[in-house]
Amino acid sequence: MEWQQIIGFYHVVRLGSFTKAAQVTFRTQSALSQQIKALEKELGCLLIERIGKRRLLLTAAGERFFEFAKSVLRDYDSLMEDMCELKGETYGRLTVAAPFTTLYHLFPDILKTYVSRFPHVELTILDRPQDTVVELVKNGDIDFGLVLKSQVPKGLDAIHWKKVETMLMTPIDHPLSKSSRISLKQIAQYPLIFPPKSAKHSYRRKLEETFRKEGIRYRIVMESSNVELTSLYVEMGMGISFATVVPDLPILKQRRLNFLPLKPLFTPDIITIVIKKVKNLPLHKKAFLEILSEKSN
Repeated sequence: MEWQQIIGFYHVVRLGSFTKAAQVTFRTQSALSQQIKALEKELGCLLIERIGKRRLLLTAAGERFFEFAKSVLRDYDSLMEDMCELKGETYGRLTVAAPFTTLYHLFPDILKTYVSRFPHVELTILDRPQDTVVELVKNGDIDFGLVLKSQVPKGLDAIHWKKVETMLMTPIDHPLSKSSRISLKQIAQYPLIFPPKSAKHSYRRKLEETFRKEGIRYRIVMESSNVELTSLYVEMGMGISFATVVPDLPILKQRRLNFLPLKPLFTPDIITIVIKKVKNLPLHKKAFLEILSEKSN
């Protein structure tokens, strides 16, 4: 039995796909399939049944071997942590996922601080939309996710991090920037840039429902799934848009944009650190939460 066979089998079961497992283990699908067949031949029993082209089903022996694989990989990580501690180093893996805007505006200093303190930790950062972040946490594929509190389902722990507000994003010289209190009716007079209509963009539904409740018609001139792209076109004067932002973020003042408060229209939210319920965290994971806490304001 080889180490790569155990790793390959674990990822095939975890991801439910030879194709996906081949990608994360840097093997071809054919090579990974041969590894599993060799493993089954050595053990003398079938571990995985293929049902159709896409569905995989574990046999009773496969379920038992999967538990063994998980135990071996946990023990390996624990061993590496112990070995590094003996050398005065901190070893471990840490995977974090968050939407692009959060990573772009709020994470650079955090990552720089963390890497300087824990240079031997294998750190992976994933740029993912909020719904994907939640699923990754649920499945145990990442350690921490960052999403809005309103998007966190029951069953996951959520640690409050930064308050955010929905604001109107306009060019610097836009007429609405002179208004002390902005109404939906005023906003609807101008061309709007919205997120795309899709299950991944619940924020679009929220905006549409807000206008619909007031019976106000509006005109969308562009759909954009990326806030940075949206801000560029707002800056050019092609339309105005909405953005969920941390108030008084210094980088926002560097753009030729206005971020106008809409508190009467939208309830403030909170960026939260989402994690599966666990009793104890390793030192390098606790430290990441502590650094986030240090930079919560």
